[in-house]
Amino acid sequence: MLRKHQTLGEFIIENQASFKYSSGELSSLINSIRLAAKVVNYEVNKAGLVDILGAAGDTNVQGEDQQKLDVYANEKFIQTMTNRNIVCGIASEEEDHFIAINSQDENNQNKYVVLIDPLDGSSNIDVNVSVGTIFSIYRRVTPIGTPVTLDDFLQPGHLQVAAGYVVYGTSTMLVYTTGDGVNGFTLNPAIGTFYLSHPNMKFPEDGRIYSVNEGNYIHFPQGVKNYIKYCQMEEGDRPYTSRYIGSLVSDFHRNMIKGGIYIYPKSSLNSNGKLRLLYECNPMAFLAEQANGKASNGFQRILDIHPTELHERVPFICGSKNMVEKCEEFMRNAQ
Repeated sequence: MLRKHQTLGEFIIENQASFKYSSGELSSLINSIRLAAKVVNYEVNKAGLVDILGAAGDTNVQGEDQQKLDVYANEKFIQTMTNRNIVCGIASEEEDHFIAINSQDENNQNKYVVLIDPLDGSSNIDVNVSVGTIFSIYRRVTPIGTPVTLDDFLQPGHLQVAAGYVVYGTSTMLVYTTGDGVNGFTLNPAIGTFYLSHPNMKFPEDGRIYSVNEGNYIHFPQGVKNYIKYCQMEEGDRPYTSRYIGSLVSDFHRNMIKGGIYIYPKSSLNSNGKLRLLYECNPMAFLAEQANGKASNGFQRILDIHPTELHERVPFICGSKNMVEKCEEFMRNAQ
């Protein structure tokens, strides 16, 4: 039963029986993500006061400039999950390879792997725009008690047991699903506790917001160009409103509440798209479907894609169901 103003801890305990695998480990894992999120939130909110702004001087495996907060958030999430002896492996968008973690308790070998984007939209930190953390959780497929392998991470998104994000904005929220709907929790910074503020979150079936980087319009496939023009036409309830923050978590969060579509297509600049399947698209697609939305690459359900690489990129269209289906129709017709 959902009660507003439940704490996240109370919610996890009361709803543990609804988890597909009710062993207590998944609950502990989500609690560890909650703890790391509070630590990162504290640093994000100090960003203008201490030397945490700007670039770290390195690039990640994606070839992107790492921000200082990228590095900090990555370390904190990995450290928290490792120290609590909950997971058997972690893959991060900021790391070249996955991290294998040996259980310290031979009688309770860990069963879960976590894939994480520690700080999505970090280039926005310097200009005080919302950023976020995205996480995805799977049960391992290799035998318990053996070291994890790449196969444990290269699972299609429909096998996720949990996924979620933290948005560090005007308020800090943790939104997650374990396959039984989507619930959002807002942090009370005075006492450091997350409270259930957005129970049973749902995408409206239709929306009036489209989120796409129109500066790259010239590089987009014809089907996406046609859909954007459709959004801008003065007809019926159109033109739609264009809203693009440049932080996937923030754009997704707004569209889920208000109704809208997010598009990051392939282009002549990025032939496979730019977003990572495992760290961004799969967890957001799982959340979207649990919240009555839809996610695809324009032609195929995101959660059905079988990944072949740890840092694989895919085109991503996600949001209100009717809007996504209309965009897919334009893409099919343009082939």
